Amino acid sequence: MAQPNPAPGYARHPGHKVAISAHPKRVRVKFHGRVVAETEHPLMVQESGYPPVLYIPRADAVPAFLEPTDHHTHCPFKGDARYWSLTVDGKTAENAVWGYDAPYDEAAPLRGHIAFYPDRVDSIEELPIA
Repeated sequence: MAQPNPAPGYARHPGHKVAISAHPKRVRVKFHGRVVAETEHPLMVQESGYPPVLYIPRADAVPAFLEPTDHHTHCPFKGDARYWSLTVDGKTAENAVWGYDAPYDEAAPLRGHIAFYPDRVDSIEELPIA
């Protein structure tokens, strides 16, 4: 059985909320005119003080467009994030994508998912599920 891995941020900020839920729409991400990710299984994260963020299963992104970088950040509520740059037809958006390989217990549904900075891609579209 895995060791508990609770988020330390809640001890200092017990009122902080990170709500993770299934999102009812298909999500398509485009960069440099190409679809770089599309899924019917997105998650929505609604975190205190931030706009909602859509996370996509990494398996639903085009691997050839993702280039791992050395950039990392830490969130006391979700864990350590790693980053990827997007490269399509010679155009690159540095550190445009992030994900949590080993999120804290409270954010466990984010394992295997990635998110895209809206200002570093052409669009993040929400569409009806066919």
